[in-house]
Amino acid sequence: MSPEERRAIDLLRLVPYGRVATSMRALPCLAVARHIVADGGVVLRMHAGFGHHRACHGSVVAYGADNFNSGAERLWSVQLTGLATVVEPTSAELELFGPAPRFAHGECFDPVHLRIEPQFVTVHTQESSVHREFQGAR
Repeated sequence: MSPEERRAIDLLRLVPYGRVATSMRALPCLAVARHIVADGGVVLRMHAGFGHHRACHGSVVAYGADNFNSGAERLWSVQLTGLATVVEPTSAELELFGPAPRFAHGECFDPVHLRIEPQFVTVHTQESSVHREFQGAR
């Protein structure tokens, strides 16, 4: 794994949620997922009731996470693509996820887990434009 790929995976550890992109019935699909980093891969927890895991399983998907709502001066975004497979997480992985939500869209949360083995990983960063505007006003 290259230093940039390692950095991207490390950044994912800093935020709990991201978005997985795939296609369902030939249409683009973007779904929120809780993630953890485990053994160089990314494990997602999603609500099974939405059926997104079925569209992802066995397919190459894209996953992205960022710190855009953190208020940090240095913003980053991580994107990765890789093969997704439905998995049973280990007890250590379940512990990293923490408690699951009680409900999803008004129904009891039914967790399902996907593992993505990253093939392509990128990181994009930028400094907050608000911070730069204030620097120029001095």
